[in-house]
Amino acid sequence: MRVDLFDFELPPDRIALRPASPRDSARLLEVAGQAISDHIVRDLPALLRAGDLLVFNDTRVIPAQLEGLRGAARIGATLHKREGPRAWRAFVRNAKRLRDGDRIDFGAGVAAIAGEKAEDGSFLLSFEGEEPVELLLERAGRMPLPPYIAGRRPADARDRDDYQTMFAREEGAVAAPTAALHFTPALMAALAEAGIDHETLTLHVGAGTFLPVKAEDTADHLMHSEWGRIAPATAARLNAVRAAGGRIVAVGTTSLRLLESAADPDGQVRPFEGDTAIFIAPGYRFRAIDGLITNFHLPRSTLFMLVSALMGLEAMQHAYAHAIAAGYRFYSYGDASLLLP
Repeated sequence: MRVDLFDFELPPDRIALRPASPRDSARLLEVAGQAISDHIVRDLPALLRAGDLLVFNDTRVIPAQLEGLRGAARIGATLHKREGPRAWRAFVRNAKRLRDGDRIDFGAGVAAIAGEKAEDGSFLLSFEGEEPVELLLERAGRMPLPPYIAGRRPADARDRDDYQTMFAREEGAVAAPTAALHFTPALMAALAEAGIDHETLTLHVGAGTFLPVKAEDTADHLMHSEWGRIAPATAARLNAVRAAGGRIVAVGTTSLRLLESAADPDGQVRPFEGDTAIFIAPGYRFRAIDGLITNFHLPRSTLFMLVSALMGLEAMQHAYAHAIAAGYRFYSYGDASLLLP
């Protein structure tokens, strides 16, 4: 499909720079087939059914943005994907000043050697020393706010908490699974009381999630890969819930993409550990999920293509037009939608 079919106009003042407080007071747009209705996230126990299962991503965001010097040249690096104990792929700002073998000093005793540039434009950074890279990042790194927020304000101490979900446990993401930012212990207790349970999986979200789609046709887009894991017990639980008539509702596109990567043609979710580069666009047949809770996405993005694949492009264009007119807040710190095809 033509990428320009997924374009829309978004007023800049609709981009949220801070999350709602409390988190579960964010607005929620329910899209059920062709019908839409306005709610808040705290209404979820009444909008879902007893026996449904929510699936969360338990990845934890690391302070993956670094600023350093190669000689006199300023270099910015956003870590993207771990390649080994001390090596990470990174997207680099001022990359024309960087060559294979160059040393970048990030300050605070943190330095890395640049490797060859890959096809996706990223560099391999090999960190010096013997300390775990996570400790180095705690000293020298910043939280990797999405560019549409970072371009309007710097990251600060609040973001260390605001940009982590209550489920964050497995370190390795460079972007938050933002749909889960809306959930609180009080909301989880209310969901459990309504007979709605949850499971977790792990997908370490990479910086490629923010890359623009440069192709003119979706068939020509090269999707980034990310590492994920679904434990055998989790897969068995998901399959049992569906067999009993419950619905699997992914919380976030990251959870959805990993579930679909792990599903066989009959919709059975298999244990999974490894990389996935699944790209979901209209024409895709969903196998593992029955619904999705997600934020509002960028125009022409792979994520808007994904929700259009789930609900239909026309339905999502109508829903997004309503959200913009009704003042919903967009993107990572914005409001949410409940999509039930």
